[in-house]
Amino acid sequence: MSLGQHTSDSAPFFSSDSEAEAPDEGPERQGEDEESASGVSGVRALLTVFILCYVNLLNYMDRFTVAGVLPDIEHYFQIDDGKSGLLQTVFICSYMVLAPVFGYLGDRYNRKYIMCGGITFWSVVTLASSFTPQQHFWALLLTRGLVGVGEASYSTIAPTIIADLYVKEKRTRMLSIFYFAIPVGSGLGYIVGSQVSAAAKDWHWALRVTPALGLLAVLLLLFVVREPKRGAVEARAELHQTSWLTDLRALSRNCSFVLSTFGFTAVAFVTGSLALWAPTFLFRAAVVTGSKAPCVDEAHCASSESLLFGAITVVTGVLGVFSGVQVSQHLRKKTPRADPLVCAAGLLLSAPFLYLAIVFAQGSSAATYTFIFLGETFLSMNWAIVADILLYVVVPTRRSTAEALQIVVSHLLGDAGSPYMIGVLSDSLRKSDSFLWQFRSLQLSLLLCSFVAVVGGAFFLATALFVEHDRNRAESYVPAADEPIVVPKSGRSARVPVSSVLI
Repeated sequence: MSLGQHTSDSAPFFSSDSEAEAPDEGPERQGEDEESASGVSGVRALLTVFILCYVNLLNYMDRFTVAGVLPDIEHYFQIDDGKSGLLQTVFICSYMVLAPVFGYLGDRYNRKYIMCGGITFWSVVTLASSFTPQQHFWALLLTRGLVGVGEASYSTIAPTIIADLYVKEKRTRMLSIFYFAIPVGSGLGYIVGSQVSAAAKDWHWALRVTPALGLLAVLLLLFVVREPKRGAVEARAELHQTSWLTDLRALSRNCSFVLSTFGFTAVAFVTGSLALWAPTFLFRAAVVTGSKAPCVDEAHCASSESLLFGAITVVTGVLGVFSGVQVSQHLRKKTPRADPLVCAAGLLLSAPFLYLAIVFAQGSSAATYTFIFLGETFLSMNWAIVADILLYVVVPTRRSTAEALQIVVSHLLGDAGSPYMIGVLSDSLRKSDSFLWQFRSLQLSLLLCSFVAVVGGAFFLATALFVEHDRNRAESYVPAADEPIVVPKSGRSARVPVSSVLI
């Protein structure tokens, strides 16, 4: 049997092939469009992108609902900034630890069912976190950590499904739709969290919105989404699964992947810090200037900063992702290094505006929100482009593993520790418990974000030196004759050299 020949499997979850596998029909299929090559119709492929976008929106909406009600949580549990930062850190830690597991599974088994199981678990745990009693802050930390389990199952896999449905410019456009959900979902998290908390006069209700929407996402995945054939739209029939260690060695030698991952780590550091602390920082600035009263209610703090910051995040996210993709596609006509150069420009331009936003917070709220708007717009230019870089410099059979590895590194060195680091730094700089020093210490610690953005821009500039070579190498990749492959059989894997397989 040829390595390029596909076989069906009666147990789809344990098959490394797709639900839509069909026998190879020879050269006459080469003229068909990319949707039919993937085994998924054009209409279903488009629906799949929108469903994955919807789930991604829920993912980030849930993640930043906590940030939208953080002043309420701090007041309710009587915790300091360091412990508040742990809420994001424990989530990111569990998320990044399990990402490689789901990346390994996503490269070998049915991705749709993996996502369904993860989203169901995430919805149940999120609902459970809304019932945390006042005396047990540790229970809220535990449940927020478990939420990362469900989100890891989705984030590592969803982009690879889009990659198996579309190629080239169309893939970039579909990824931009998918990544619109990150800033929009984040902004909705702030808005829904703060507004539901205000309406119910209790922050617990803010955590009860996304679980029901998550169960709807599971139903849509089960009954609408179809697993595409891996690499079929790129006419890469000769590709096969290799061992996990072989994948890791190959990725570690991919300079574009490594450098863009470090660049994206800077993006994660900055967005993670701002996501958790920006509404609280803006609220404290309003208290210091006298335009807002401090928290007096145990269950609800009267704050409109989460609503405003959420609205800005939605608008800047859409503008940033769209403008980043458009500029990148225009520059691709002039240079193959356009993508990392646009990412570098986005980070380097965001740094001064974020610095000015933090510095002007006490003096002028209008200037602060204007600089936040500009800084977040440039920062958001990276999302879809970074994902596209990964997909075209990595061969199809290693993409879920590459997504997982990028998630681990970017979160381990980025937003896993940055919220906690900012909180601890704020506590250490605070000279008293006055409202002024609560604001000032957080202001000084957030200045770190501008420096990290500049470092991230440098990594993307370095990526531009290698991206053309690595892309050509991925597109022309042919497995070596003695490279070990993984042969799934009855749900189990065995490693054999290619030379032992009859061609």
